[in-house]
Amino acid sequence: MVVIQNSINKVLIEEQNLLDTLQKVLVDLGKGESELLIRLVDKSEIQMLNKTYRGKNQATNVLSFPSDLPVEIEEPILGDVVICVQVVREEADAQGKTFVHHLIHMAVHGTLHLLGYDHIEDDEAVVMESLEIKILGALTIENPYLTLI
Repeated sequence: MVVIQNSINKVLIEEQNLLDTLQKVLVDLGKGESELLIRLVDKSEIQMLNKTYRGKNQATNVLSFPSDLPVEIEEPILGDVVICVQVVREEADAQGKTFVHHLIHMAVHGTLHLLGYDHIEDDEAVVMESLEIKILGALTIENPYLTLI
């Protein structure tokens, strides 16, 4: 189950579309029964989270916070994905992407982090980015990394 918290209350964000899309992604990844929170925030909130948890005093596009429930509690809670709408909009504009497609990409990216994927090492990045491209392609969103080359 996907839950969206829109702390900035932007009505321009199609929350139901985002919710439905991410629920489909979870089902396709075999995690359809899992709980996932997507929190949409402003620059000041994500900067504070980034500073507190990553030691980086700057805004970023997405942060992922895995559930820290003990394994004895058998609840399928993936965790939280926090997305800064302002940063995502700025990046979409700069990269010539639609805001909605970039927002979905960031939500998928953050969700994959919760599932254990990472991109610190080059080989990990290839695996994660390939999966992102596949997932987004199934959603008819073109390869987000083409514009970054």
